[in-house]
Amino acid sequence: MTYQETTAWLFDQLPMFQMQGASAYKKDLTNTLLLVEHLHHPETKFKSIHVAGTNGKGSTSSMIASILQEAGYKVGLYTSPHLKDFRERIRINHEMISEEFVVDFVALNKSFFEENQLSFFEMTVGLAFDYFAKEQVDVAVIEVGMGGRLDSTNVITPLVSVITNIGLDHTQFLGDTLPKIAAEKAGIIKSNIPVVIGEYSDETKAVFVAKSKIENAPIYFAQDNPEVFYECALLGDYQIHNKKTVLQTTELLQSQFKIEENHIMLGLKNVILNTGLLGRWQILKQKPFVVCDTAHNSHGLKVVVSQISKHQFETLHVVLGVVNDKDLDTVLPLFPKNAKYYFCKPNLPRGLNAELLQVKAANFGLIGEVFDSVSRAYVAALDAAQDADFIYIGGSTFVVAEIV
Repeated sequence: MTYQETTAWLFDQLPMFQMQGASAYKKDLTNTLLLVEHLHHPETKFKSIHVAGTNGKGSTSSMIASILQEAGYKVGLYTSPHLKDFRERIRINHEMISEEFVVDFVALNKSFFEENQLSFFEMTVGLAFDYFAKEQVDVAVIEVGMGGRLDSTNVITPLVSVITNIGLDHTQFLGDTLPKIAAEKAGIIKSNIPVVIGEYSDETKAVFVAKSKIENAPIYFAQDNPEVFYECALLGDYQIHNKKTVLQTTELLQSQFKIEENHIMLGLKNVILNTGLLGRWQILKQKPFVVCDTAHNSHGLKVVVSQISKHQFETLHVVLGVVNDKDLDTVLPLFPKNAKYYFCKPNLPRGLNAELLQVKAANFGLIGEVFDSVSRAYVAALDAAQDADFIYIGGSTFVVAEIV
């Protein structure tokens, strides 16, 4: 198969959470354990750092990887989802995995995948682990896909476990309260492995402390540390918390790696250049001021909307699309009523119909027009906006993916 045929098979032949939702969710690690055994346990052949959390996983993972890269190490980075190219998920020192490696890996293991009905995510995790092992990375930063305890990545034994924060997202899988979700994320805490908690509340802290005691895992709460002012290429207000998490993690890693102050400084400053991360308070245009952001749940959007309110502008234009399992009753009230809305549907099966979004939004005083694509909604906003206006594009990772 060609690369295009290979990725088409990956996307179309097997369940994929980001396309189908609940039907792609696996309830245990049986398949992943079978897969890593089949691949001769590549996850044991490189050092790793494991990053979970409701929001900020991608940013935190990328900053850690960038710092290690500036320190001179060969660094694997596994993140999800991708925005444009499937290969964005698997990188070594910024460079995406080659098309040839993807094709060869699938061809070699396709019959095993089919016999065991592996999910898209399980196959992709196996691909990443196999690639990092064969390329002999010094260390790999591995982002959890969803949850933690039952996530396919949770077969590694990392140097450090990281949990960025806890918010209400994917409640149909992870639980409908913060302590329940925290318990799922805490599933990455392992025996005698230090864990860094980025942000916590009293109820989630209790869950993390209890799990760390069971595992005899040293626990660190980055939220309690003073803010350190490093210039960072990632501009969102929420990066303040992520940077504190990264700095606490880096401090722990200094017992394993030679990381100096200038590596931290350059790692944060060059994080986009070093990792290719996009869509985090990404400024697309100055006049009008245009920003896109992948925040898609109440925990993340609350910070983003607050940051928008700090800007000076004449009129706010919001290009908004969501997926159909989003809890709109918690998300839509966060958006300002005094804005013009451009409702659209991200181009995937899980995208919510734009007309339905328009009707639901109207219940919260959010008024706007419907467009048949994200790109047409964005063009309409650009046509309507004056130089002094602000255009925000978001609501879903998949909306942003169609713009950047």
